[in-house]
Formats: sequence, C-alpha cells, structure tokens
Amino acid sequence: MNQVQAYHFIGLDIHKRSIVFCEKNVTGQTVAHGAITARKPELVKFAQSRARPWVGGLEATLFSGWVYDVLAPYAIELHVGHPKRLKALSKNKNDRIDAELMASLLRADLFPSCYMASPQVRELRRVLRYRNFLVIEATRMKNKASGLLMEVGVEYTRSKLHGKKYFSELLDGLEEVPQSVRELLRMTRMNLEVFTGAQRRLLDALSRHAALRERLELLKTVGGVGDVTALTWALEIDDPYRFSRIKDAQSYCGLCSAEHESAGKQWRMPLSKERNPHLQTILIEAAKLAPSRQPHLRRVHEQALQKPGGNRNRATLEVARKLTAYLLAVDKSGQPFKAPDL
Repeated sequence: MNQVQAYHFIGLDIHKRSIVFCEKNVTGQTVAHGAITARKPELVKFAQSRARPWVGGLEATLFSGWVYDVLAPYAIELHVGHPKRLKALSKNKNDRIDAELMASLLRADLFPSCYMASPQVRELRRVLRYRNFLVIEATRMKNKASGLLMEVGVEYTRSKLHGKKYFSELLDGLEEVPQSVRELLRMTRMNLEVFTGAQRRLLDALSRHAALRERLELLKTVGGVGDVTALTWALEIDDPYRFSRIKDAQSYCGLCSAEHESAGKQWRMPLSKERNPHLQTILIEAAKLAPSRQPHLRRVHEQALQKPGGNRNRATLEVARKLTAYLLAVDKSGQPFKAPDL
C-alpha cells in the first residue's frame, strides 16, 4: 500500500470549550467523529490515540494558534484554513458538517490553507498589536479630555492641551466647573499617561529584540519607513518569500480593489475587506506623511494626482503601494534601499 494511502484525514472545528472532529480514510469513509474538550491534555490524548498517521486541518480562529502548537508534533501535516474560503464552500453550517467538510477537502488536496507564522513571531505580533491597542486607548483619553472641557465651556489651547505642564495649570485654574469634571479630568490624564508610557515601553522592547534588530534596520533604509512601520511589516508579513509578486503583497496589505468591466466600461470597487488591517492602516498612515519628506515619493504622489480621476486618496494609495514594493524588494534582497534618481 502506498504510504499516502495509509494516511487518515482529520477535520477539526474549534470553539472555546469544545472541538468537533471528523476522521476519514483515503476512500472517504468516516472512521471516527465526535467532540473533545478544548484543553491541552485532552488534545494530546486525542492526537496520540490515532491508529494511523494523519493529516489535519482546522479553521483560522482566535483559538487556532495554541491548538496548532499542541497538535503539530503529532501530525504528518497540519493545515490552517482560510475562514472565508471555507465558509464559501459550505451551504449548511454546523460543527459536524464543518469538521466533515475539512476532512473531505484534505483528502482531495483542496484544503484552502493560509499561512501560519512560527510561535515566536505570533508572540511578538501579539505584543505589537497590544501596543497598537494602547495607542488607540490613549487617543480616546485625549478626545475624552477635550470633550469634558467643551461640555462645561472651558476655553483651552488645542495644541498644548495634552502637555503635562499646560494641563496641570489648566486644571488648577478651573474654579467655576463642577468638582466631578475636575476629578474626571484627573482620571483621564492619569489613564493617558499609563497608556502612553506602556505603549512606549512595548515599542522600545520590540525594536531592540535580537530576532528583529537587523531586519528592522534594513527596512528603515526605505525612505518614509520608521520604527512602527518596519515592525508592523516584519511581524505581519513574517516571510516575504511567500509573496511571489508585488501585487500579491499589495493585495494582502489591503491596497487593491476589485475591477469591474461591462460593455466597454471599467470601474473600481472599494478596497477589499479581505486584507491584513494592521498593515493597511500603518502603510496608509506612512503614505500620508512620506511625500512631504521623500522627493521620490512626492513625485509618485504628484503623478497620481495628474491621472484622470486622480484625487488625494488615490494618490495616497499609490504611494502606499510603492512603499509596499520597496519594502518587499529590500526584505527579499537583504540590501539597503537606494532611492531612484529623479
């Protein structure tokens, strides 16, 4: 018997408390099915009890990372499926059907796998995304402080409001406002300082990490790319060689839109929602600032504005796509970036 014919194929539908599985042989017959508790000891026991070598597949969810790490040493191959593509293949949806569908796709070699980063990269990525969460919370605290002052009619200098000295002087001078507002402002300022300090510490730790330091320095040779953009690219892309074309990377970053054509007319749809939102946000933010400091990107921006239908949003996207191309080229080549001649 061929070695591949001896494999079994196991689909795993993962939830917070339980995992539904379906195991099939090479002929498509269901060998076993059922549910196990979503706990590491139960998963190890399940993996060790398989009678034949097996190939597994599970859907990408919030819980997929730790399940993948537990099962990977016991499987011949373990795949993580793209959730939207799996959903498109199933008309009816329940746990048993999903597990059976994944097992059947594995058996037919049609499983829509997506990229799974290493545990170290996922750990660092988790830290970076938490840092981004803290930045958002700090911004909310700034907006809340402004809102509280506007609610009670207090005039302030917008550009100085979040400076420590100015805010303290402003707070001391509030005499005709309710005591509750002063207390809320103090609490808001305290939260702002906590969030700001924490995100800076996380950013500094990631920037100095031994596994990232050299790669970050190389990426930052691209004009318009700073610490946050380089970190986001390195941890969200991970392996640049998984993108064979620049357009694939641009699509992954959410910088492309679908093109429709009918009766000789062409039009573009909005940017796709199937993207990495973290990369999309950072690259667009970088693209808004870069043209003012980098002549070669300023030229890209100006050329995009001059095209038919050109506007600032489209020009910003064009700069973001160019940054993606530069970052991918530098990351693959391992050579510092050299700006093109104007």
